Amino acid sequence: MFALSNNHTSDHGSGASNSSNSFVSRRESRANNMTGALPIPGTAGIERDPGSFELEEMILSLHELFEQDRQIASQPDAARCGICYLYHPVDQLHYREEGLYMCEHCERALKNQKLSIIRKQQKL
Repeated sequence: MFALSNNHTSDHGSGASNSSNSFVSRRESRANNMTGALPIPGTAGIERDPGSFELEEMILSLHELFEQDRQIASQPDAARCGICYLYHPVDQLHYREEGLYMCEHCERALKNQKLSIIRKQQKL
């Protein structure tokens, strides 16, 4: 007869136990955080592989870009670029004859290339 116990024996040969430990760490971190959000990668004692550093940097830069976009979007004189969809002050956008506003960065990238627009932006 076998006795059931709460003790878990891990199989060192499988990768499943390692990934479940990582999952538990992330889950505990989320449970201890008031917002329920996961912590920034690398801050919860989770081991990182060397290739994850670039991904972490990209995520952090996208987070900063999103925060900046939200700040600009809350201004009354802000509009979206028709290409990158980021908000910019209206005086930094150029209205193109195709019917869209374009930021300087997207305008430089497209140069004089014409675009087919399905839905035109209203000119402010």
